[in-house]
Amino acid sequence: MLRRTILAVLIAAVAASGVYWWLSLPAALALTAATRAPDLANGKEMFNAGGCSSCHAVPNQGDRLRLGGGLALGSPFGTFYAPNISPDPNDGIGRWSESDFVNAVMRGIAPDGTHYFPAFPYTSYHLAKVDDVRDLFAYLKTLPAVQGKSRDHDVPFPFNIRRNIGIWKLLFMGTGTFVPDASRSAQWNRGAYLVNAFGHCAECHSPRNSLGGIIRGERFAGGPNPDGEGWVPNITQKGIGTWSEKDIADFLETGDMPEGDSASGAMRPVIKNLAQLTAEDRAAMAAYLKSLPPVDGPTPPKRKEGS
Repeated sequence: MLRRTILAVLIAAVAASGVYWWLSLPAALALTAATRAPDLANGKEMFNAGGCSSCHAVPNQGDRLRLGGGLALGSPFGTFYAPNISPDPNDGIGRWSESDFVNAVMRGIAPDGTHYFPAFPYTSYHLAKVDDVRDLFAYLKTLPAVQGKSRDHDVPFPFNIRRNIGIWKLLFMGTGTFVPDASRSAQWNRGAYLVNAFGHCAECHSPRNSLGGIIRGERFAGGPNPDGEGWVPNITQKGIGTWSEKDIADFLETGDMPEGDSASGAMRPVIKNLAQLTAEDRAAMAAYLKSLPPVDGPTPPKRKEGS
């Protein structure tokens, strides 16, 4: 009887390990060869919409196009350090293929086949169009090569086991690209695409559950800053319902709010990126954001008197 019990336990353990191994496998995109010349102007627009320099520019220097990485990104699961994504062949992505880059951005898979941590917002980037990601890669290759690698992430066990990210992706990451809403205008669809895909606005402006996944029913409803400092505002009509589309578009360009305040903290470098977009794209993002219905999110802490 004991032998049968032990054998059953062993078989169950092997089966569970097999299921875990299968479910946590990276699922890469199979790309066809590019049949078009890259559009560098579009790649630059995607670079700015995605805020690539906000995380990947070398900290404490004035050139937002020196993408040597190194910025520390705090979270409840540890501290992540943005990598070098400059064209440097040794320390950056200079030796990456186009397929390597597309799978990194849209699937969160490194060239060596391992999972990237979702501090890299591929959970939004998966909605992007493949050709837009290709254009972004072509644009990045025109930027200065920067030497130097970022330090390793400071992530404790068990969160440092990259294989577990495969299960996390099954729970919290989609795989389809953006699908336009035929009932909406071209401007609205453009804004929805930029906000949800490259803009990845929901990544900061949504509360998360204990596993770090966005709470879908409270998307864009704000919440505690992932780094533990401050509060990210609600950007549905619950939070910015008094703002007009023009107010929103102006904020995306200047960081100035209609009530007189200005963007602060992590939003300031985001505004620097969005200010580089075309006025039409900022207007499209504003039209989409203005259309978001009011959503109740977590209650922000009361501000201390005098703060």
